[in-house]
Amino acid sequence: MNAMSLFLRHRTRAGLAALTVAAMGWALLPHASRQSTVQFIDDICSAVSRPMFASAPTPEGSAAAARPQTSTKVISCEALPNVPGKSVTTVLVDFPPMAYSPAHRHPGSVTAIILEGTVRSQLADGPVGDYRPGETFFEPPRTLHLFAENPDPVKPAKLVAVFVAEENCGPLLLPP
Repeated sequence: MNAMSLFLRHRTRAGLAALTVAAMGWALLPHASRQSTVQFIDDICSAVSRPMFASAPTPEGSAAAARPQTSTKVISCEALPNVPGKSVTTVLVDFPPMAYSPAHRHPGSVTAIILEGTVRSQLADGPVGDYRPGETFFEPPRTLHLFAENPDPVKPAKLVAVFVAEENCGPLLLPP
């Protein structure tokens, strides 16, 4: 492992440790009610008006900004009767050739099932993986998803994402 890899790994771990400490501190603060906590999260994320799981904004002028973005379609959202306060949302995600989705997080657990093409993906501290039809990957809640892309310059890719998150079906996308 070269020096740059070691530096980036240490920097990522330090950042995750700082986020963990901040989250723990926030969790210990008194809140008026569960509803105020939900409202606080909605206000911070402001993800209601953004597409779910779709490409997050990329820095202007970056190579990623010139690439196509993913598009999404919510297929279903249902409350889980045996898990109060949770819902399951199923989303179809289309990746045009060379599409790119930059860093983001999801508030709940996500299982992605590749339907066609190849989806390259990387979660924080994990290896880059190429996933093909019939293969899956899993994202624990709030894990930093560094990127997802279709590396093929000609063929589209498609996946189904199954989210288990808070009831009322969203928001499903959080900023990095």
